[in-house]
Amino acid sequence: MDLTITPTAEKFIRRMVRFGSAGEDAGFRLSVSPGGCSGLASEFSVESEPKPGDTVVVHNGLKLFLPEESRTLLQGVTIDFSETPTSSGFVFHNPNSTGCSTCSSSSSASAATVSISAIQVKSSH
Repeated sequence: MDLTITPTAEKFIRRMVRFGSAGEDAGFRLSVSPGGCSGLASEFSVESEPKPGDTVVVHNGLKLFLPEESRTLLQGVTIDFSETPTSSGFVFHNPNSTGCSTCSSSSSASAATVSISAIQVKSSH
């Protein structure tokens, strides 16, 4: 799978998994769907194990649980994490995105941010 995770995003994901209290085999489940001007809308959570149908992608020892549709949509995408005084969240850089005709931005590869307040910790216990 051609997916890039920046060091900043990796650090954030590791911190979430470590403090997620979902066990030592826990992973970060990232579910994306078409939407937004970057082409992606997402939800994420720390899970104790992958859900049926998820693929486990290991990146530098970090487990990502990706549903089937997410694997397809994340092909070629760079996942970054941005933290500013006014907002923080994931940023998806999709070189395959053609942008959004209703946006004022002329960039063809715009980014989507996802609030970290959307994080849920789930356990199978």
